[in-house]
Amino acid sequence: MAVGRAERFEARKSRVIAVFGDDEDVLKTVWEALALLEMAWHDCYAEITPSEEIVDDVLLCSGGTLGGLIGAAHLAVVDRRDLSVWASALRAGRGTG
Repeated sequence: MAVGRAERFEARKSRVIAVFGDDEDVLKTVWEALALLEMAWHDCYAEITPSEEIVDDVLLCSGGTLGGLIGAAHLAVVDRRDLSVWASALRAGRGTG
């Protein structure tokens, strides 16, 4: 398991690139948003980071946009069950967000 935030991002980077592409400026912004997600998650749940399943749901629900990433990350923190339902609907081809 990756210990630091930077190591966790590196471990997730291929999944991030699959959603957002490989533009360095975009990746930097995604890294910053995921760092904020981790900080909020820690403050709310006293866990270092959300599970990889939740991170995958955030990436999927982002729709590949930075605005979508912010919205999905926010939903992950305030109601991860709603995020999970949204992601499941997208995976089943039943929802657009």
